[in-house]
Parts: sequence; C-alpha cells; structure tokens
Amino acid sequence: MTAKLPFEALSVETLAARLGANEALCSHIGKDTSRWNVREVGDGNLNLVFIVEGATGAAVVKQALPYVRLVGDSWPLPLKRSFFEYHALTRQQARAPGSVPAIHHFDEGQALIIMEYLSPHIILRRALIEGRQLPKIARDIGLFMARTLFRGSDLHMAAKDRKADLALFADNVELCDITENLVFSDPYFDAKMNRHTSPQLDRIVAELRADRDLKVEAQRLKHIFAANAETLLHGDLHSGSIMVTDTETRMIDPEFAFYGPIAFDVGMLLANFWMAFFSQRGHEQNGKRDTMRVYLLDVTVETWSVFRTEFSHLWRTERTGMLYQKSLFEDQGDRLGAEQALDHMLHQVWTDMLGFAGVEVHRRILGLAHNADFETIADEDLRATCEAKALKFGRHIAVNRRQIHSIDEVNKLAALIERENRI
Repeated sequence: MTAKLPFEALSVETLAARLGANEALCSHIGKDTSRWNVREVGDGNLNLVFIVEGATGAAVVKQALPYVRLVGDSWPLPLKRSFFEYHALTRQQARAPGSVPAIHHFDEGQALIIMEYLSPHIILRRALIEGRQLPKIARDIGLFMARTLFRGSDLHMAAKDRKADLALFADNVELCDITENLVFSDPYFDAKMNRHTSPQLDRIVAELRADRDLKVEAQRLKHIFAANAETLLHGDLHSGSIMVTDTETRMIDPEFAFYGPIAFDVGMLLANFWMAFFSQRGHEQNGKRDTMRVYLLDVTVETWSVFRTEFSHLWRTERTGMLYQKSLFEDQGDRLGAEQALDHMLHQVWTDMLGFAGVEVHRRILGLAHNADFETIADEDLRATCEAKALKFGRHIAVNRRQIHSIDEVNKLAALIERENRI
C-alpha cells in the first residue's frame, strides 16, 4: 500500500513537478512538462486556482487551503471542502448535463480537483461590470436551478438515496457556518470582520442594525436555511460563480453545497442581478447604462420565469419521490390537486427567495466578502450612493416579502429607488 503524502500547497513553481505524472492531467495537456505553462488565476476568497497549458490542451487545477485565503491562517478551514465540491459537481452534471465543468481527477488527500478549462469564458460578474448583455444567461441559469434543485429533492429522488446524500453533505459544517454567520447575522451587528463604505454609509448602517423587524426577519430566514433540508444547494450561486460566453453558461465553485431550502440558490442568484442593476451608475464612464439597467431587470424576469416553467414541467413529469406522490393525485384522476400543491410550493419558494435575496444584498455591502460590482467604483461617494439604494431595496424585499406578489412589482421598486437622487 502506498503511503499517503502529507498535504502540501501547490505553487506556480512546484505544480509541474508535483503533477507531472498525473495521467488525467497529462492526457489533456500533454506529458512534456517542459512545455507546460502554469499561471495562478485564483482571486477568490478561499482557494488556489491554476490554469495549466501544455502541448495538447489546457486544464484547471484547483486546490483548497487549510484556511480562508481572504483572511489568512488566522481563520482555519478544513480541506474536506474540496470533497464536497467534487461530489456536488458530479451530481450537478448528472442532474443538469453540460452546466458545470467536466472533472478530470480528484485527489482527496491533496484537496485537489483537476477540471475542464473553460475558454473563452469569463466570470459573469466581470461581464456585467463591463456592460455586456449576454443573451442566454437567464435561460441557462433558470434551467440549471430548476433541474438541480428539483432532482436533488424528495420530489424526485428515492428516499433512501436522498437520505444518504443528506448525510454525506451534512458534514460540510464549517462552510455552512460561514453562510449562517456571514449572510444572516454579521451584517446586523458590529461583527469583527464587517466593513462598509465609511463614513458615507454610517448612518444607514446604524439604522439597519437598529431595525427590529429586519433583524427578526433575517433570523427567521436563518432558521429556514438551517432547518429546511429540501434539496442539495449549490450554496454560493452568484455572478462570481458563473462563467459565460455569448452562447454558453457554466456554474462553478459549489464547495458550499449543502441540503437546504430550494429558495436559497434562487434568491442569492437574483440578488446579484439586482446588485448589478444598482451598481450601473458607478460604471458609466464611457456613457449611460440605461439599456444595461433594462437588460438586468429583464434577466431577473426571464430567470424566474424559466425556473418556474421548468420546475413545473419536472413536477408533472419526474415527480417520482416520496413527496406529493402521483398515487394521491394523478393516478386518481385528480390533476387539479397536483397543480394546487405545485402552486403552494412555488408560492413558498417565491416568498422565501425574496427574503434570501434581501439579506444577500446586505451582507455583500456590510459584511466581509463584498461584490466587485460596487467595489470597483473608485469614487467612494458614488459607490456609497449606489450601495445605499441597494441596501434600501434589500430591506424592503426582505421585510415585506409576504406582501410582494410578482417580480414585476420587485423590479418597479428597484427602478423607483434607483431613480432617487439622494441617499
């Protein structure tokens, strides 16, 4: 038996020597390591990411570190998160084929995944900051969410398989703890690692942290996230976890994968489109972004519509799990009963989605991990103006989510707030 090597972080200088004998990598890029070009591209919060190009192709090598890269080794984090990312990617590929990068190799001991190099794809967030209007993202993301969230739940899976999967991902404790604190709690008090555009937002931040209704709602949403294990979530589905071209959309980085409420991924994703909308005023150096604002709101409408339509289609054609069995409805000639149950479920997803979207907006402006949508606005007064409007929007949809009935209503609110001249 070959002894396992102790974990060692890769570097640009050591990668070829360390992985030169890896058959999966060599089969995609060539065996001649002297012709390998290695460059580090990881600019995320947690991991090392390298692009390795060889004589016959290219691949991505991603390695977890034993700490949060954004903070440093003062915040330790287990390497096993790469295990959950690997297993999430395999399930997403099975449930929504072609929506994630192909996996070439996984090394659990080195917390290392070798995967398909996506080119000429770029990060969706960067594309939106640049003002690109991508024609397929709403449809592709809506389908991905509907298929992975439906097919990973008790609506579709055999109960035994779903419970085994739930037990596997339940061990992703540390990354869930990050979500539970950074998303639902830290923005609403003076947590150590919080930061915001100061002093411009100081008054608004104080008001939000004194807002009893908002804090109660945030904790109700945290309760739902922690207690409602409906389906396998991506867990970190935002515009920085999606790579795009004009014709293709791929989801990446599901290391936060966990069994939670269906609405969480949907709310987090749509929140990032709404934040992009509010940030546009800060990216008008080369001209007005009015058409980009219209595009972003249209994307939220289409994404939600595609999600609803595909989720409903899967409900009618793939509802083979233990929930809402057809033996109780269609098999007895009661299709209307099945449709009534579907309507109730989608209404609950809609309501909770708005709440999750609202707190996601808040944590990206007040917490530890901020969005480049706002952070790349150099003029701090202008940035604060954009952020303040987003904070107001987030508060409204989180607290009033039960009284909001359509995405058009949400977008009218966003447009109204964006047109306001003062913080």
